[in-house]
Amino acid sequence: MLVGRRVERATLDRLVDEVRAGTGRALVVRGDPGVGKTELLDHIAERTTRMGCQLLRVAGVQSEMELAFAGLHHLCLPLMDRFDQLPPLQHAALASALGLAEGPAPDRMHVGLAVLSLLSAAGGRRPAICVVDDEQWLDESSAQVLGFVARRLLADSVGIVFGTREPGAELFGLPELQVAGLLDDEARTLLASALRAPLDERVRELLVAESMGNPLALLELPRGLSADELAGGFGLPGAGSLSSRIQDSFVRQLEAMPAATRRLMVLASADPSGDPSLVWRAARLLGLPKDAQGPALDAGLAELGVRVRFRHPLLRSAVYGSATPSEQRAVHAALGEATDATVDPDRRAWHRALAADGLDEEVAVDLESSAGRAQRRGGIPAAAAFYERAALLTPDPTRRASRLLNAARAKHEAGAYEVAARLLEAAGGGPLGEWDAAALERLRGQIMANMNQQRSAGETLLGAARMFEPLSVDTARETYLEALWEISQWPGGRDGLRRDAALAARSAPDAGHPARAVDDLLDGLAVRFTDCFAAAAPHLTRALEGLVAMDDSPEDVLRLLRSTCGGATILVALELSDFPVWDALSARAVRVSREAGDMVALELYQHGRALFHLNQGELHKAARLLEENDVFAAMTGRMTRGVVDMFIAAWRGDEATAGNFMRGMSEMAEQIDAEVLVAYASIAGAVLNNGLGRYQVAQEQAWQGFELDVLVVGPLLVPELLEAACRTGNTSSGRRSSGVAVRARRRRSHRLGAGHGGPRTCTARRR
Repeated sequence: MLVGRRVERATLDRLVDEVRAGTGRALVVRGDPGVGKTELLDHIAERTTRMGCQLLRVAGVQSEMELAFAGLHHLCLPLMDRFDQLPPLQHAALASALGLAEGPAPDRMHVGLAVLSLLSAAGGRRPAICVVDDEQWLDESSAQVLGFVARRLLADSVGIVFGTREPGAELFGLPELQVAGLLDDEARTLLASALRAPLDERVRELLVAESMGNPLALLELPRGLSADELAGGFGLPGAGSLSSRIQDSFVRQLEAMPAATRRLMVLASADPSGDPSLVWRAARLLGLPKDAQGPALDAGLAELGVRVRFRHPLLRSAVYGSATPSEQRAVHAALGEATDATVDPDRRAWHRALAADGLDEEVAVDLESSAGRAQRRGGIPAAAAFYERAALLTPDPTRRASRLLNAARAKHEAGAYEVAARLLEAAGGGPLGEWDAAALERLRGQIMANMNQQRSAGETLLGAARMFEPLSVDTARETYLEALWEISQWPGGRDGLRRDAALAARSAPDAGHPARAVDDLLDGLAVRFTDCFAAAAPHLTRALEGLVAMDDSPEDVLRLLRSTCGGATILVALELSDFPVWDALSARAVRVSREAGDMVALELYQHGRALFHLNQGELHKAARLLEENDVFAAMTGRMTRGVVDMFIAAWRGDEATAGNFMRGMSEMAEQIDAEVLVAYASIAGAVLNNGLGRYQVAQEQAWQGFELDVLVVGPLLVPELLEAACRTGNTSSGRRSSGVAVRARRRRSHRLGAGHGGPRTCTARRR
């Protein structure tokens, strides 16, 4: 029975009423294990059905976390009859994500929109409420999509309620209902319902105190204990955490069952699909009789009806954990054999991997195939898990290291940089061929760059480029370009290592074929760092022309965008003050990243696109892009919007907000040793102070940033420097910046010709 919870039930009842009235609602029910989240979700499920609404229910399962879109697959199955009503792009994306059709990696945005469309269509016929239990155990791809959908429930008769222990980034900002322990009187009532004999009052109070009002503890811990054991209370020395003691109680109940029943329960706990036909096929392979389920059903531990369900998720974990490793391998072997290799090859491969006793190349090959399928569906974290498991089963040390390298690369693409670094370290411990050894160093440098370790990243990438020279001139030159880009952003880089890197790049072997855009870009930057901007400009101009004319093959473009220098290829247009090319390249980067479902790249390039609109004087467009980017930030757990936020505040004359951002940017620059952040703060300071009429301060801040000689910063500072110089009468500083004045005039006329229509128009008119 559900004791107490008056406030919580009222909140959930109100959500159902609002959905029935045509308002979309989302709610996160959060709390510790066993505190009653599942019972509250059962309550809203029962009320949903009783009020004539549709109920859609899915639960995360810990052993299924590595299967891409597994949770979404369960959720969407009841809505399959509406798939054909989806717009073509949404239909293709969702079908690819769920493995229903072959195709390129789906755009995660389109997958989210497809699920939203399905739920909206369902709610249009009859109000629908989706209940997601144990959200913390959903696979990452499903959790991100459902978080995306939950933020977009507006006028639809659709509700989503999540039950979770601690909300992750994907649920950030959604309304929450915190579930705490029961009050003492309520705890006593619930405890009394679980006891089968009178209990001394002092012992009862001790039990209530030890449980901290946790309902599952009050119900489950007394089971299987004698009166003498109960008299000791729960707080015995060395008894462990509350959740571990609850699981111990479940194990005690299981131990009282016949051997066949225990084995059937272990088998059911090992399969997260909840498919009873699969469980029974595997049970026959293990020689388990049909009546083995009887004792478990009678005790209320589990039910094997339309779906396999355990009384509580902790019970499933306890049952699985109670089995010996050999027993676990045996049930996974049976489940793997019982799983159709054509219908569900990935689940079959995963079961076979968990059943393997030692190294097994055949299973490793199957896992590698599953990794490829996961990548094509946009399930990059799942691909990394398959590669990692494949590596653990690989007999050949060289191949094992290569698979660990693939796992690290997939984690890097997913934005999980610390995990990628750990896998890379493991890959480096094994023998590697020359190519893989160079690729490992390059990936190490890319990970360092994404973890804001520009100094180390540049040095590592420079070493990787030299390793690639005898193997692939093209790859070596691409890696030199990445090294130059990173080295240019930290203090001291321009004094020694940057020049050394540029000289090394200039002496790299010629590719022996017509120069690619990347080659021209490398040549331009190398000349820029060894000679001057004027000498570099022709190379950089050719590079931009080549990038604009580049074959629009998503594979080639995405490979370029995912590299460390992907942003450089776009921002060089700003270095040349070529706004049309900056517009074209940044728009393509956003489109390709979106189509590939690469949330990490999409977030990065939408941020760059916002910077483009900002420099066109279109502050409202920049702000709107940042708001959209918050969705991707929540899906990836990253946040990159600080720089453009700072610029927007400066252009609007918001001194307090801009000042806070500038101080934070300077502090971060010291922490991560990145000179480019100091330059960005200088830009904001110059813009802000020019707009407020403090021209001397603006001039000082502009020079501070200008003299750092950081790529792409000069064109942003020259207009501020020239305005401040004219206002203060300091024409010498204007003459000192004459080397880039042509670029400044070009940028200035372009920006002032654009319709501002927003803040700082007074400054624009003065110019």
